[in-house]
Amino acid sequence: MSSWALAFTTQAEACRALDSALTAEICEALLAHISVGEDSVSRRVRDWPGDLSYRGDSVPLRLCGALHALVLEGKDPALAQAYAGPPTGDLQEVINNTLQYHTDYILDFIDLPPQTNEVGRSGAIIAAAWHLTALFPAASFKALELGASAGLNLNFYRYHLVANNNNETAPDTVLLTPDWRGAVPARHSLRIDEAAGVDINPLDPLRDALRMKAYIWPDQPQRLARMDAALSIARAHPPKVDKADAAEWLEAQLDQPSQTGRLVYHTIAAQYFPPRTRERIEAALQRAGETASDHAPLAHFSMESSPTTGADLLLRVWSKGRLREWHLGQADAHARWIDWQPEEI
Repeated sequence: MSSWALAFTTQAEACRALDSALTAEICEALLAHISVGEDSVSRRVRDWPGDLSYRGDSVPLRLCGALHALVLEGKDPALAQAYAGPPTGDLQEVINNTLQYHTDYILDFIDLPPQTNEVGRSGAIIAAAWHLTALFPAASFKALELGASAGLNLNFYRYHLVANNNNETAPDTVLLTPDWRGAVPARHSLRIDEAAGVDINPLDPLRDALRMKAYIWPDQPQRLARMDAALSIARAHPPKVDKADAAEWLEAQLDQPSQTGRLVYHTIAAQYFPPRTRERIEAALQRAGETASDHAPLAHFSMESSPTTGADLLLRVWSKGRLREWHLGQADAHARWIDWQPEEI
């Protein structure tokens, strides 16, 4: 099997594992078409110069996003009708026609990499921030997100996490209700004085709302509703995201004296940073950690892919010349479930 074909097969398997049977069917229909197609989209994919898989350029997801964007914009009624029902054999024919009729739109869309800005991951960020607040109840923090995309997760402290499934409601905010496993963490009022992020290609929550929604899988309406709620909050509280290399930006942030704590975090982003960028980020954290104090601690939270399953939730905290580390548990890539098992390393 060619590398590009394997990328579509692997993505289909991942979509099924993440409860999107429709997106899996779409990946398989795209694979079938591209294998024999002589249209511009098929040739573009087969001749793609880099890694097409989710660990590289995520070309299958780029195409899935392009098709969903056509549906969301009302540009392809036949495709929208196919998406509305259960996956059927008709989906193949509809996708074949869509790739032929909307070539320019699709080629333009797939020029840029996927940026889902998955808001569900804020559930893990909130839980980690609760844990951090319990350690430093008198400290306030500046939140610094690496790979922030449109910055929707910079508003995490404005969202509401329900970790114990007690039918709580939270109007006028994003309600996060992951399948919670393990201990239920104690809630704490989060003192976030400021939030800022960085991305190599930041999106605008208003201008690029369609693109972000397009990358949400069409058979997962709860994620779409959550995205709409997060976009509404972003209109009232616009996230601040700078366009820069993550390491260069973080070095500048941490080199500034701070009277408050700082929480550096990233979710399913580090794998896309070049090795040198990751090295510089770690060095910047270590340097800043040397001068951290109890009233201005430095914390680093990561939610990144595990070698086994899901994503590992790791928290490091520097204060008064001391480093403490916790493995907080695991979550799936969209934080549909969180297995909270905090243990100090």
